[in-house]
Amino acid sequence: MSDSQIPDLRSLFETAQRIQAQVGKVKDELGSKSVEAETGGGLVRCSANGRGEILSITIDPAIMGGDKKMVEDLVVGAVNLALERSRQLAQDELARATGGLGIPPGMFGG
Repeated sequence: MSDSQIPDLRSLFETAQRIQAQVGKVKDELGSKSVEAETGGGLVRCSANGRGEILSITIDPAIMGGDKKMVEDLVVGAVNLALERSRQLAQDELARATGGLGIPPGMFGG
């Protein structure tokens, strides 16, 4: 390796460290960002944070005396939609932090 390549490697290493720090900051911030989803025209609502953790599930009392299977299906649908939105939020935030680089999931500990 020639001396002219060493600054390029140093620059690459510094850039990787900076990106890693930005990714860590974004991951921390994702815990305070939330997304919401609803099914059944708002009869069931689910909230999740950017880390994919379910924060709340709200079920309209009007459907509590109804068909149990329908309520379960609405809850599952709302949770899945909230988790999908949470993943998209995380992906968007990480892309912004990395300048749109196609960094594989888990490369910086995620």
